[in-house]
Amino acid sequence: MPDRRAVLFALAAAPALAAGAAGAASRVHAVSGIAIGGVDPVGYFREGRVVQGAPEIAVMWRDAIWHFASAETRMAFENDPRRFAPAYGGYCAYAVSENYLAPIDPSAWTLHEGRLYLNAGRRAQRLFRADLPGRIAAADRNWPGVLR
Repeated sequence: MPDRRAVLFALAAAPALAAGAAGAASRVHAVSGIAIGGVDPVGYFREGRVVQGAPEIAVMWRDAIWHFASAETRMAFENDPRRFAPAYGGYCAYAVSENYLAPIDPSAWTLHEGRLYLNAGRRAQRLFRADLPGRIAAADRNWPGVLR
């Protein structure tokens, strides 16, 4: 169960979500409401690896529940969620570059120029990394239109 601060953060974000302020680009890929399969998004940046989050250290952001390994990483996310959230709403970056949506495997990831990119699997990760600038440019062009 999220603590009081996490609940307050979720409530503070609710008006913007309800008003549609973030638009379609705010859509986050979440299975059963959980983003990134429960993996701590800050772990990719701070530890350079997949770090499983804990359901009791969670926060609601953009209509998804994000899990964290510690109160410290949760606080880092709360202070700057756009810095730590994956590109393209956490959908497979390779798929978005090809103008379709695909779920992700949290272990198939890339950090590039301070941004987290997730992929559907190792093959998609290899294809994405083979031309990072080109794939990112294509995905940027397709996002958020691919959500329609």
